[in-house]
Amino acid sequence: MAVIGLGYVGLPVASMLAEVGFDVIGVEIKAERVEKINAGILPMEGHEPGMQDLLGKVVSSGKLRATTLYKDLTDRDVILIDVETPVDDRNIPQYEALRSSLISLGPVLKAGALVIIESTIAPGTMEKLALPLLEAGAGGKVNVDFFLGNCPERVMPGKLLANLKNLSRVVGGGTPETAETMVTLYRFIVAADLDPVDWITAELVKTTENAYRDTQIAFANEVALICEAVGGDVWKVRELVNKSPYRLMHLPGAGVGGHCIPKDPWLLAYSVNGLDVPLKVIPTSRAVNDGMPLHMAELAQQALAEHSQEMAGSRILVMGYGYLEDSDDARNSPSEALVRRLHESGAEVVIHDPYLAEYQGDLTQCAANCDAAIVMVRHSEYTALDMAAFKDLLRLPVLVDGRGIYDKEQMLGHGYTFRGVGIG
Repeated sequence: MAVIGLGYVGLPVASMLAEVGFDVIGVEIKAERVEKINAGILPMEGHEPGMQDLLGKVVSSGKLRATTLYKDLTDRDVILIDVETPVDDRNIPQYEALRSSLISLGPVLKAGALVIIESTIAPGTMEKLALPLLEAGAGGKVNVDFFLGNCPERVMPGKLLANLKNLSRVVGGGTPETAETMVTLYRFIVAADLDPVDWITAELVKTTENAYRDTQIAFANEVALICEAVGGDVWKVRELVNKSPYRLMHLPGAGVGGHCIPKDPWLLAYSVNGLDVPLKVIPTSRAVNDGMPLHMAELAQQALAEHSQEMAGSRILVMGYGYLEDSDDARNSPSEALVRRLHESGAEVVIHDPYLAEYQGDLTQCAANCDAAIVMVRHSEYTALDMAAFKDLLRLPVLVDGRGIYDKEQMLGHGYTFRGVGIG
């Protein structure tokens, strides 16, 4: 067994496969990550239940080792590919990592091996990119000399092992027999449903799932903007809406980040690029969600104005730079867009995040002499703050809450000039 790419997806799946008895080699291009993994050290920060203990166990048992060399895969019967598949600033898929993995794997692929792509890809990518690259590199034919499938990952930082075990998966095979073989393999580590399908269905299910989430979050964010304008409270509105049967209004907030949701809707949309399919909901939802970090800057500007303070020349504390609470994952972080806008407005920016090495430190020192604090991530450290004492650290008592952490009336009682997403 082999896993290519030992990040948030590849490392936990490699560890789980090793735990159930497979001999697993992991290929990773980052030498420093390989060194840490082979020492049994988890190469990621953040609260990841069970991962450190599991990694230490499977490395010490000899069931998992990491390498930078594809030549070590010549005897592997099954190879999983877990590499990043981002989009560029024109929302076009960038498959450099996937392409490189397939090109490097082809010449060392064992006859009869099964290759499974777990990365999320645009519908049609298996047929148009993965298949021809592997056939060319391996010098053989799919379903004759090797077998090919896709089983898109469904994990979230902070819940990696639990998600891998307990969330259902769509299992796409080049043939029904390949899909059923994959189901047998995944049953060793997945307790939930495993649905055998073809390549295109697996690609569509994963990209549609995250496009759905993105559009629902965009709706919640738009309702939040309405609530602000008319004097409502989106958090109370959401609570009561969701009491009605078959309603599930998502959480609004300061922006959508991570490797999946900001990108997967564009992968779904790209599958009809050049075809006569007018798309409106997906691009609009992306625009709404991308606009929320900029809205945070607007809320801060409004609050500062109550103290006759301009944004230009202000010192602003941004609390949280990862995209997810209690995680070090900063991919597509909404805070990045906020910080860029604050700098464009002439503000001095101080960033704090307890899980990112470059932004760790004493929060009280970061807050000292800041004119405003903007909370972008629901980290446990921020939810546990003594907010009355925290106000005294700031030069001006301006607090902007992008995640619905703090109660408006309590913050006003502490003396804050308060703004919150969805709070009129």
